[in-house]
Amino acid sequence: MTAPTQESGGPGGRATSFGTQRDPSRVLAFSDGVIAISITLLVLEIQPPHDTRHLLDGLGKLWPSYLAYVLTFLLIGQVWANHHIMFDHIRSADRVVLFLNTLVLMDIAFLPFAASVLAGAFREGHGQRTAVVLHGAAFELLAVLFNAIWWWVRRDRWLLTDTIDEAGVTAVTRRFRLALVWLATGTLLGALIPVLGLASIGAFIVYYWLPIAGEISEAKRRRHRGHER
Repeated sequence: MTAPTQESGGPGGRATSFGTQRDPSRVLAFSDGVIAISITLLVLEIQPPHDTRHLLDGLGKLWPSYLAYVLTFLLIGQVWANHHIMFDHIRSADRVVLFLNTLVLMDIAFLPFAASVLAGAFREGHGQRTAVVLHGAAFELLAVLFNAIWWWVRRDRWLLTDTIDEAGVTAVTRRFRLALVWLATGTLLGALIPVLGLASIGAFIVYYWLPIAGEISEAKRRRHRGHER
């Protein structure tokens, strides 16, 4: 096992990372590829009706597949956006970041299956509670992993860039922690009333596309203003 390494830097004059630190650009590129494949696979669950004599009716009966597709596509889109927000502020990735990010990608690759189960349950009229819990739990796990990565890189700020200040770190932390509570609540509601759980997830989608107030540091703002002049 690789021992934790220590390097100078950060507010305390000392920082720790587990193993060699690497440029996170390759992590982002690989992650983008996995996310793109997973989000594309979602549409494969929607099977066209076999009876073309009643095509309009058959297309209408596919509404559970449309619902699962839209919800999961937008949620994965949010995962992609927040993944970039997080890695925009990560200076380098050590072994812990690489491992946790691998778990993130493993979960993302599972999401087309969760969407298929959700669509099938609502289409058949059985097992909706279990399907909503499975779908919600998959995204709750992503929230847990996002919080774990962010906690690790912000321990002493060495793995973070100087484009984010303490207020920005706090803002991102608050947003990620809220996702834990919101998704867990939606999953529990889905275990009781499936439609209510899906409505909670829908509200989550709307809110989490809003920008994170306070994320960008004053130094980054000054650079942006300098480029605009």
